[in-house]
Amino acid sequence: MRTREQDVEPLINLSEITEVELLILKRMREFTPGEHSSLFHGTGFDFVGLRDWQSGDRFETIDWAQSSLTNFSPLIVREFEQPTTSGVIIAADRSASTRCGMDGVPIAVIIARAIATIGMSAVFFQDSIGLVTFDVGSGRLGAVRPRIGKGQVIHCLEAYAEGRGLQDLEVAGSLSATLIGFSRKTSLVPVVSDFLFEEVDTVLSELVLANNVHDVVVVIADASYAFELPRVSSGWIEAFDVESGRTRLLSRREAQGLQTRVKAWQDDVEQRARHAGLDVLRVSADQTTFDIALLEWVHERRLRRKR
Repeated sequence: MRTREQDVEPLINLSEITEVELLILKRMREFTPGEHSSLFHGTGFDFVGLRDWQSGDRFETIDWAQSSLTNFSPLIVREFEQPTTSGVIIAADRSASTRCGMDGVPIAVIIARAIATIGMSAVFFQDSIGLVTFDVGSGRLGAVRPRIGKGQVIHCLEAYAEGRGLQDLEVAGSLSATLIGFSRKTSLVPVVSDFLFEEVDTVLSELVLANNVHDVVVVIADASYAFELPRVSSGWIEAFDVESGRTRLLSRREAQGLQTRVKAWQDDVEQRARHAGLDVLRVSADQTTFDIALLEWVHERRLRRKR
């Protein structure tokens, strides 16, 4: 297992985002045949302020007069808001463990693809998309305020992968209170994580409270593949915990059993979440299995919302 914290390659590139978008368009049109009315209300967009340019912003939103005051570095864009009937707030795990993986595929890639798929599904249904990132170990929260459009999805992906463009989010007493207060309206809140941390019960109890206001869904990124270690001849192996910074000596048998232990841990998390009344979705590193599971889930949630 190795970390890609220093790698410059994006977790998911533009061609993969386009692939996700095309897949969403194909599958969602199969699920929603015929014309469907716009979910937007009102007669136009409301001007809400100015901000720095972000990747994916439309050219026509640039405020050239204001940008000249900053010598066009950065460019300044006008931000508009249009009310929607629903919103999606994706809570994504940025803990150090998510940057580890196997064969060049960190767990964060699964989380990033979940952000892309859920985000592009929201674009298809004209919902706003926001992002909250969390690190259970440090307690730090970051956020991207909800907006609409494909550019917003790209911005959320870049913010998740690189940490740039994230606003520091002050914890309002608890994680549940913070999630509840982040959006002024009831939203779909997928919480995407490997859940490989000790405070699972605390986090799940907080999500149950948040579920009283929002529609919270636990999305477990299957991390067992990252612990499928090659056979080694050494009798003892020194393991380093990227979350706590501690090291521990493992016997060869213990090292070979890590994958089974991780799978059992995530199975237990899924069982606890379901027992607590939360909806649970399990996604894996296998792209085909991932796409089928997540798109069917998106379809099911849409049917539920229409009832």
